[in-house]
Amino acid sequence: MSVAARSMGAGLRAIRGIAGLEVVDRLGIRRPLERALYQGSRNGARAAGAASRTFAAATKLGRPKRLPAAPRGDLFDLTPTDEQQMLRDAFRDFARDELRPVAVEADAECAAPPELIRHAAGLGLTTLGVPEELGGVVSERSAVTAVIVAEALAHGDMGLAAAVLAPAAVATALAEWGDAEQQSKYLPAFVGEDVPAAALAIQEPSPVFDPFALQTRFADGALTGAKALVPLAASAELFVVAAQGPDGAALFLVESGADGVFVEPDPAMGLRAAATGRLVLECAAAQPLGGAADYAECVRRARLAWCALAVGTAQAMLDYVIPYVNERIAFGEPIANRQAVAFAVSDIAIEVEGMRLATYRAAARADQGRSHDREVALARHLCAQKGMEIGSSGLGLLGGHGYVKDHPVERWYRDLRAVGVMEGALLV
Repeated sequence: MSVAARSMGAGLRAIRGIAGLEVVDRLGIRRPLERALYQGSRNGARAAGAASRTFAAATKLGRPKRLPAAPRGDLFDLTPTDEQQMLRDAFRDFARDELRPVAVEADAECAAPPELIRHAAGLGLTTLGVPEELGGVVSERSAVTAVIVAEALAHGDMGLAAAVLAPAAVATALAEWGDAEQQSKYLPAFVGEDVPAAALAIQEPSPVFDPFALQTRFADGALTGAKALVPLAASAELFVVAAQGPDGAALFLVESGADGVFVEPDPAMGLRAAATGRLVLECAAAQPLGGAADYAECVRRARLAWCALAVGTAQAMLDYVIPYVNERIAFGEPIANRQAVAFAVSDIAIEVEGMRLATYRAAARADQGRSHDREVALARHLCAQKGMEIGSSGLGLLGGHGYVKDHPVERWYRDLRAVGVMEGALLV
């Protein structure tokens, strides 16, 4: 087994250890921290960006490090490798034992528990897209592995999954498109023990948003504009922001402690546990990250990440309604005996498999360096449309129970509506 595999195995053992802790043991400091952090969301006041650590390079790279593409193969096989299956099982356990028990309160509070964010960061999520030479645990690009992890986390809760995966998006962007100086300065923080909160901000406050017609502008080394639905916005220390530059739409690095960086509350119908906020930039100092072609690839990979969350949440819906319809008695028999109910459940199962295969196929082509524009577009359309239908069907199968918060399906329904709307925030 490689050094990377051994490192990953150690991280997975940590996952299982953390999963054994009682959630209530971590809630003692949660409320005061959240009150301080999100007081602005109650009174609508604008707050300056989170106080940023001083990012500094311990050693400088001569040139940037990149992950190589996966080897090409003629056989279309999406069977997970042993390591990928190990990741899936471990993160599914973590999602079940750690994310789902706190999902209701996190949704109500519009905030993920700070302790949970720190624990999730300690599991090595931010290292999955970073080369071994820079402290990562992978030897080749693997969007498929990232998709598997995102799907497993979303099986617990989509909002919390978005929160814990947001810093990984920034780490991956730095590994993929950062220059040697940027990688030297910022990446060590993301592979260390104290991982900073961070987010990829592409979405803008527009009813019909086009990621290639951005209103945020970069000129004279500074950004001006606004970004919407940014996860962990109030606590983030570093942002990767999409803006219109001199050569077209591109990505830019912004430290939250810079002058002109402000955060406003921006809660939505779903993904409330992701603590979304609006990022306001008023001549904030920024530095370019990659070019126009890199930004287009970022948009594609971000859409794949949301597809993965949709698959995980849709699978959670299926796994929840099957026992429900078998145990719910109406007119003297389980409602699963009704043909309409049985057909509705089978339709959900069919659509989930279609969503998963389309997402994995697009991710596999991205890993191999093949064209994947069409595959990403198909996966996103399928996951956005069928995800909403699955959310609605799951809600309907529970009848009146689907409308109340005693069951998680109403939350999953709200979260699944985000898949066709969100741009950025995550990255595979």
